[in-house]
Amino acid sequence: MTPHEHIEHYVKEIIEDTDCFLVNFKIKPTNNYKIFIDSDSGFTLEKALKITRSLRKKIEEAELYPEGDFSMEVSSPGIDTPLSMLRQYKKNIGRKVELELKDEEAEGIVARIIDVIDETITFEKILPPKRSKKIEVENPPILIPFSEIKQAIVCVEF
Repeated sequence: MTPHEHIEHYVKEIIEDTDCFLVNFKIKPTNNYKIFIDSDSGFTLEKALKITRSLRKKIEEAELYPEGDFSMEVSSPGIDTPLSMLRQYKKNIGRKVELELKDEEAEGIVARIIDVIDETITFEKILPPKRSKKIEVENPPILIPFSEIKQAIVCVEF
């Protein structure tokens, strides 16, 4: 195994029995590791520090970089990063997202994640406010297979 494969293996081993999950793992040519982790209960600074310390210890014990010529950054993917895993959709049930679908020219659909069952996500489309009198409009749930979603970004609500 290469040092990169060892490190990715260590990360998965460290988070195995936690509610954390690996979202992305990037390596720059200068042995700079960027590890993006999320958590079902929220990825806190404490969790990031614990994973970083455990990972650094494993790297040092395995003597992958005896000269210490590597760096790493463990963080969450960030609120503006598109959701890439079904587990992230489950974590964000109840939140609004901006959707872009693969097969349609649909961009900028704002919807609330209602449920995730198997490979299908149920959304409630957020209708734009009417400028005239209040009119009750039927808003049935929309079921979209995960494979049909090109991109979904969580909308920040205050």
